[in-house]
Amino acid sequence: MTVLFVALGGGAGAVVRYLAGRHIRSYRSVPLATLAVNVFGCALLGVLSGPALSPELFALLGSGFCGGLTTYSTFAVEAVGLTRIRRPLTGIGYVVLSVVAGLAAAWVGYTLTA
Repeated sequence: MTVLFVALGGGAGAVVRYLAGRHIRSYRSVPLATLAVNVFGCALLGVLSGPALSPELFALLGSGFCGGLTTYSTFAVEAVGLTRIRRPLTGIGYVVLSVVAGLAAAWVGYTLTA
């Protein structure tokens, strides 16, 4: 049954990520949609990690929704792509901003609910 919760949450998260990609445009080659969903997903997972949730609810929202929403593979490909189009400083800035903002968002989310 837990696998079903992960699948349902993952599908919903993937749909939200797709919609974000359709409605949030890049700015000066910086992929803002991926940055936004990854930082939001980190914050949400931080919030969900604070309270004692049932394993089923965490599977649905944490592993499923947050897992379907966030994307390391797209982040990595976009960072490499910035270097390929001769924007290495933008790529480095994107990587640093993504990691720092994601960690900060997770920490803030966790401390708000812990």
